[in-house]
Amino acid sequence: MNNKNYIKSLLVLNNMPISKLANIMSEKSGKKYTIGSLYGKLARDSLTLKECQMIASAIGYHIEFVKDNNTQ
Repeated sequence: MNNKNYIKSLLVLNNMPISKLANIMSEKSGKKYTIGSLYGKLARDSLTLKECQMIASAIGYHIEFVKDNNTQ
């Protein structure tokens, strides 16, 4: 699953329209996010880590990096 579908699925599972997400992100960052700008970032796969963290936080999740035991 690509990032666009993953994030859209999480929004649906958490009953959050992208318009509400855009408003929350705008409030948290002080930067204007719109439905169009979010769809554009999802389509281009150009979300920053900070934006991904804001999205996760807005829907009640967090991003965690976990060491994979199969790598060196």
